[in-house]
Amino acid sequence: MSVFTFHLVKTNFKTAFKAFWSPPKPSKVAGLIHAECMTSMTLGSPIWSFSRMLVRQVAVFAQWENEEAIEQFLESDKLGRELSKGWHVRLKYLREWGYIDEFDIPKESEDVDDPEAPVVAVTVARMKLFHVPRFIRWGRPVEKLVRDHPGKTLAMAAIRLPRTVSTFSVWNSQKEMLSMVHGHNKVPKPKRHADAMKERERKDFHYQFTTLRFKPIGEYGTWKGGCNYVPKLNSKQK
Repeated sequence: MSVFTFHLVKTNFKTAFKAFWSPPKPSKVAGLIHAECMTSMTLGSPIWSFSRMLVRQVAVFAQWENEEAIEQFLESDKLGRELSKGWHVRLKYLREWGYIDEFDIPKESEDVDDPEAPVVAVTVARMKLFHVPRFIRWGRPVEKLVRDHPGKTLAMAAIRLPRTVSTFSVWNSQKEMLSMVHGHNKVPKPKRHADAMKERERKDFHYQFTTLRFKPIGEYGTWKGGCNYVPKLNSKQK
């Protein structure tokens, strides 16, 4: 079974721009299936603000043949060595809705969903450019819902212009994440996510979209001075 990773690191502008415009490719990185290199965004921030797109903060979502390929990349690749200075989580596939062409998603999971277990959720979408204003209108309330939700331990968004957007969140349990998705939480305006999904079904914002649910199997490094974002999974320093 392949392994997924999500990386966060603050770096310099040169390294960040090179990652955005020339991301790692399977033909050049042994054991890599696909990688999305993006700049991180602050959930719920105003559209026209310096906190909206944090160019020096690189987010990478990748799929690998095995953990040995991850270790080799972090030790020997120039971008990999830079990413090793930040934080990342290793992930085992549980569920998928939708699809993105470049990823090789397993047909089924080896694990059974545990509603009390920590979970990581990742979305990746290819935008229809003319629908971006609608997406922003419906998406920002959802960003604020996730950002302020007591069940999450870490949440962010990311973008790779012009079309790719992503969200990443770590949850105390699948039960809390699903309660947020379906609008069952005792939080202000709990239906924001459910309402946005209904609008997407009415008229899609994207030409490709996937939501992936993962079991976290390893957490490494630090992000913004913090670690142990995944409950019950001790962070390791690299």
